[in-house]
Amino acid sequence: MAYETRVYFRQGDTIFFTFLFPVVLLGIFSVAFQGMGNVGAGPDGSGGISQAAYYLPGMISAGILLSGVQNLGVDIAVERGDGTLKRLGGTPLPVLSYFIGKMGQVLVTSAAQIVILLLLARFAFGVDLPTTAEAWLTFAWIYLLGIVTSAILGIAISRLPRSGKSATAVVIPPLLVLQFISGVYLAFNNLPGWLQTVASVFPLKWIAQGMRAVFLPETFESAEAGGSWNLAGVAIALGIWLVAGLVVSRLTFRWIRKDG
Repeated sequence: MAYETRVYFRQGDTIFFTFLFPVVLLGIFSVAFQGMGNVGAGPDGSGGISQAAYYLPGMISAGILLSGVQNLGVDIAVERGDGTLKRLGGTPLPVLSYFIGKMGQVLVTSAAQIVILLLLARFAFGVDLPTTAEAWLTFAWIYLLGIVTSAILGIAISRLPRSGKSATAVVIPPLLVLQFISGVYLAFNNLPGWLQTVASVFPLKWIAQGMRAVFLPETFESAEAGGSWNLAGVAIALGIWLVAGLVVSRLTFRWIRKDG
């Protein structure tokens, strides 16, 4: 895990597009949209929450997706393409140890990313963070289930790129589309019904919904699909994707591609 984490922070492009990307976007959105006033304010302009507070749960959700799916999806595909997996396949290293190192790196880097997001929101933009143990317990289980599911799905989709060079082009665009339709950058309730249905198939929509339940006031709950945070639905959807990812990873992972 320590080795994987050191390698992660030595890659400049990975640090920016995976680790710092949500942090940068939170800063940009908070500053660029502050002139629009508070989100959910009354007709007289009072009340509501700041733009930074509104975008915080979305940026945390995007960070979870990037840290798990994009990070491992690209990383493992590159290691397969450059021969790293082939060399590891010739050593006594168990496959389980390899994945424990990858999962440990994802947990460490994603946790650090969230800490930075929370500190930025609180001290740079004055966002009020949750103050109850219940809210932080909800955050903890959504985060852990979300990051483990994302990491497993990253392992599963690492088989899609035909080469290490094509990994970024294959993995990143679909994830970017998911961020736009899953309530990360755009208000989910403003999307067309059919697009909400499509987004509801994928895990990011549920991670973002769970994080909104943690960080947004109760007055925003009515804007959710069905008028509820539906945390039970969040747990079920992520659990299904976790099991599906485990099955696909178990069936498809090889040290060396069969066509290699």
